[in-house]
Amino acid sequence: MSKPTIDDYLENGIYGQKQTKPDERRKFLGTLRERIVIALTQSQVREKGIYKEVQDQLKKHPDAKLLLNGNMSYTFLSKYIKLADTYHVSFSMVTNKEIETDIGLVLAYDHAIDQEEIYVKKKSEKVMEAKSKPKKSLFSSIKKKLF
Repeated sequence: MSKPTIDDYLENGIYGQKQTKPDERRKFLGTLRERIVIALTQSQVREKGIYKEVQDQLKKHPDAKLLLNGNMSYTFLSKYIKLADTYHVSFSMVTNKEIETDIGLVLAYDHAIDQEEIYVKKKSEKVMEAKSKPKKSLFSSIKKKLF
């Protein structure tokens, strides 16, 4: 391994420290996809109430860190901050004015865990799945009551 040259120091000073997968880090609030336990989009964070999946993961992973999109209003993030505080999970607000990301919340470790599915389905999608059960006809419901 060679010693850093003056050019290396100048490049670090001008452009910052070199990072692996910079686009992925910008998208996932400064962390990598392989480190994420669970992630919510900004629209999911703005919904009323909290996602039970996030609450469950905060219980299971107290050593992970909750990263919140600092470009979002505090009123939407406060419910997850309180939840993180309840389960003694550290959190951080990540603000990057130059980059737009649709991610609103990420629970991640500082090492790789390679979770296969990190995104939570939207509440409306879950409701739609539950409602898509086959409906019984009017005749069959009347027949059931009569017999």
